[in-house]
Amino acid sequence: MTALRDLLELVRAPAALSVPGDVAAGAAAGRALGPRTLGLACSSVCLYWAGMAANDWADRHLDATERPERPIPSGRVSPGTALAVTAGLTAAGLTTAALTGGRRALAVAVPLAGAIWAYDLVAKNTRAGPLVMAACRGLDVLLGATPATPPSVPGTLLGTTSGPPPRGAGPGLAGLGRSLAAALPAALTVAAHTYLLTDLSRGETTGTTRHRPAATLAGTVALAATTACQPSGRDPEAAAARAVLASWYASQFGTPQARAVTDPSPQRVRDAVTAGIVSLPALQGALVARAGAPRVGLALAAVVPLARRLARKLSPT
Repeated sequence: MTALRDLLELVRAPAALSVPGDVAAGAAAGRALGPRTLGLACSSVCLYWAGMAANDWADRHLDATERPERPIPSGRVSPGTALAVTAGLTAAGLTTAALTGGRRALAVAVPLAGAIWAYDLVAKNTRAGPLVMAACRGLDVLLGATPATPPSVPGTLLGTTSGPPPRGAGPGLAGLGRSLAAALPAALTVAAHTYLLTDLSRGETTGTTRHRPAATLAGTVALAATTACQPSGRDPEAAAARAVLASWYASQFGTPQARAVTDPSPQRVRDAVTAGIVSLPALQGALVARAGAPRVGLALAAVVPLARRLARKLSPT
């Protein structure tokens, strides 16, 4: 019988702490933070875990050589079980999205699930891999902007200062385009981070040249600076939170990348990739603060220390 810890390792359970912030960033930008955000975050986590299980199923033969300690090549999880977990979590994610946001949520959740499967089964080991993975995260952010209506009283659940919904964001599919457009800058920011992280991760098992971590480090600094400098209205609390969280993200992810520049060994690269995963809530928090919900942004970033501790027990990569 498969042990619970083996399944948690299969789906990279600690890495899921980086996922709800995607939905929160999209919801904040779309002025839709509220009860539905929690449901969509649960959907997002299920789809993320499905992708992790699919990754190991697709890589089971390669992992037998490069990472024999992983659940499938080590014999702790059978390939059939991993595939069943993938399918079950995908179905759970789509069902939760449908129950939470109806057709609007499914209009994003279905392409998101398709992109996840496409990355793991087709694109991962091609030049398109980082772009497809970036698209997955971008769609995840957009998922947060899909609720048909925002909460009737802004801030009753999450303490936001978000204003009215974007014009045209009414029930059904009619206003979906405007909602997604409002969340697009946040989606592109998270997608850019994901592209850098995915490109860097290609050196996890064999190491890489100094050029790769140097390039991703430059991208990280630019991304943090752009997020910190973009306006967030006249709210000084939001501006301060945005700047602090963007700087913290740059420090948390940038420092191990700098170490990998001087020593691009597999271990240094893995350390940098892990840092990129566990530091993402700080960037997401900065995006939420920029959208006018600084307290929610700070709450998201508060999971970074917890994610770091859990990553020492179960690898998120």
